[in-house]
Amino acid sequence: MAVSFSPILHLPLSLPSLPTLKSSRTKISATASLSSSSSSASQMDLHNQGRQKFIEFPFVSAPHRDLMVNLLSTVEDRLGSQLLPCTLPLDVQHCQNESGSAQASLHIRSGLQSSQVDFILGSWLHCKLPTGGALNITSLSAYLNPSTDAPNFMIELIQSSPTSLVFILDLPPRRDLALSPDYLQTFYENTQLDTHRQMLTKLPEVQPYVSSSLYLRSILSPTVVLIQIGAEEGGPERMEEIIKNHLHPTAQEVLGIWLDHCALGERSVGEEEKAYMMKRDKLIKKKTIEIDLGTNFPRLFGPEVTDRVLGAIQKVYSI
Repeated sequence: MAVSFSPILHLPLSLPSLPTLKSSRTKISATASLSSSSSSASQMDLHNQGRQKFIEFPFVSAPHRDLMVNLLSTVEDRLGSQLLPCTLPLDVQHCQNESGSAQASLHIRSGLQSSQVDFILGSWLHCKLPTGGALNITSLSAYLNPSTDAPNFMIELIQSSPTSLVFILDLPPRRDLALSPDYLQTFYENTQLDTHRQMLTKLPEVQPYVSSSLYLRSILSPTVVLIQIGAEEGGPERMEEIIKNHLHPTAQEVLGIWLDHCALGERSVGEEEKAYMMKRDKLIKKKTIEIDLGTNFPRLFGPEVTDRVLGAIQKVYSI
């Protein structure tokens, strides 16, 4: 959802010839201009405050934080001119429960109407566990709109201890790959996406990870990186080394592929295909909210915070 504030005065062409009305128009135009500037300034203040809080990633290691900040910066550098500022209320951009045991940060930027980008969504979640440890989840997703059928982008790091991490990296397809062999070849075979999964699985600490959600498994690509990393022997230092030397460069390469071939690539999509894309995208967004937030968020943050945050996300998702 893109929100635009554009106060424009529409006055008859004959009015400027009347001195009093011309003066009045000038005054009103100046007031409108000041109002527009003030609104733009407040939007940027809101964006900057929320972004600064988001990129702190205060509960993860330095290599983990660097990975997420660099990915976001790359997206902003390449797509910044196509994105609107994040104008979510500050109590949506960052929230916590009453006890302080759970905190979350949300950063959403919608694309301009002229852009193929629907929106980008970054988030982090910190939750203290009954065992004394903490669960930390960081993610960045980028959704394209129906003007293209190119895949979306997603990355998520789920860390339940300093030595245990689940890593998900994918370009989720927006077509049925069995019915679209050219699509499979263009975005997954020609770009050699599967080599990134193959390289990471050679690390002795890496094991395949199987999600308990059949729905999630059904919408991911055949080249998805979905792995679990256990660094108990090497300790937290080894985990940080894996994130810095393996996960970070892999994520940057896959993001680069998505930017070059998907977000900034040109695809011809007919009206019938656009209608299909809109329906499919909407269903997946709705189901994603149900799986990711509908169950756990109320338990962690309570109904009031949940309604506020989910309401904002649903507006962006247009559902």
